[in-house]
Amino acid sequence: MARNASAITIWSQYLAARLTVMGLTSLDVELNLRVAAQLGRLLYRIDKRHRERAIQAIAQSMPELAAVQVQSLAQRSFEHFVQLLIEVIHMPRLLNADTWPKRVKLTNLGRAIHLLNDQKPVLLVTGHLGNWEVLGYLLAVLGCRIHAIARPIDNPLINRWLLSIRESKGMRIITKWNALNRIHEVLDHGDALGFIADQNAGNRGLFVPFFGQLASTYKSIGLLALQREIPVVCGWARRCRDEQGFTWELGVMDVISAEDWADRPDPLYYLTARFMRAIEMMVRQCPEQYLWMHRRWKSRPRHERSGSPIPPRLRRNLESLPWMDQTLMDRLARPRRAQTP
Repeated sequence: MARNASAITIWSQYLAARLTVMGLTSLDVELNLRVAAQLGRLLYRIDKRHRERAIQAIAQSMPELAAVQVQSLAQRSFEHFVQLLIEVIHMPRLLNADTWPKRVKLTNLGRAIHLLNDQKPVLLVTGHLGNWEVLGYLLAVLGCRIHAIARPIDNPLINRWLLSIRESKGMRIITKWNALNRIHEVLDHGDALGFIADQNAGNRGLFVPFFGQLASTYKSIGLLALQREIPVVCGWARRCRDEQGFTWELGVMDVISAEDWADRPDPLYYLTARFMRAIEMMVRQCPEQYLWMHRRWKSRPRHERSGSPIPPRLRRNLESLPWMDQTLMDRLARPRRAQTP
C-alpha cells in the first residue's frame, strides 16, 4: 500500500481484514486449513511469476529431484503459505497456557530451555520455515521473555491490530526502523532476541553456503553474538505431518556458543555459515513448509557477477568449515543462474 494512502483506503482495508478474520475464526480450524490448501493450489496455478521462482529455487537447491517432484513440492509450498496465514489468526484462541500441551510437541529443547531460563541474553534464529509467527508466540506462551525483529505493515490500523495479536502472550516486536538502541536494551536485560535469518542481504552481505549455493546473509546477527559473546539458538515451529489440524512441533536444530567460534580463523564467517547450515537442515526435514517463492539467492557475490574464480579469502573461509567436502566445494565454485525475478 502506498504510504500516502487516503484515510478511506486505510479504513476500508482494515475493516475488510477484520470482517474476513471474524468470519474465518467462527469456523472450524481444520476446515479452514483444508480450504486454505485448495486456495494455495489455485494460487500456484495462476501466479506464474512466483510459481516459476519456487520451481527454479527447488530445482537448483535439490538437483536430485525429478521435475515432477520439484513441481509437486512447489505446489505444496504454496498450500503451506496460505495455511500459515490461517494459523496466525487462530493462534490466540487455540494456543494458550492451558491448551499448548495438547497441540505442541517439543523436540530437542534441553540446552536451549536452560539458556532461555538463565536470564541471560540469547539470539534465536529461524528461517521462512513452518510458521515463524507461531514460533515466537509459542515461546512467549511457554514463559520465555522474547523480542522479535519485524518490519511494520504499511497500513497503520492493520499493523496495530496484528501487533496486538503477536504481543498478546508477552512477545514484544521491535520494528526494523531505529531498532539499534532497543536491541541493546533487550540484551542488557537478559532477554531473548529473535531473527528470521534467511533473508537476502544484498550485494554487501556475507555470502555463505545454503543448499549448495552462496547466499547473501546479514552480518548483524553474527556481529551481535561475537561482540557480546551471546549464544545462538537455531530452531523451528512446523506443522506436524502425521496429525490432523492445528498441531505443531517446536524444536531446536543447533546451539552455537562462544567456545564454538573462538578459535576459528574468521569467527563471523563461521558463525553465519553455521546457523545457515542449521536452517538448511531444518528445511530438508520438511521442504514443503519452506517459502521457496522468496528470493533467497537474488544477490550474487562480486566474483560471480564478474565471471571470476572464487577469491582466495572466500575459498579459505569455505574450506575451513568443518562440514565442507569436495562435492559441496565444487557446487559452490559453479556460477549460479540468476534467480527468476
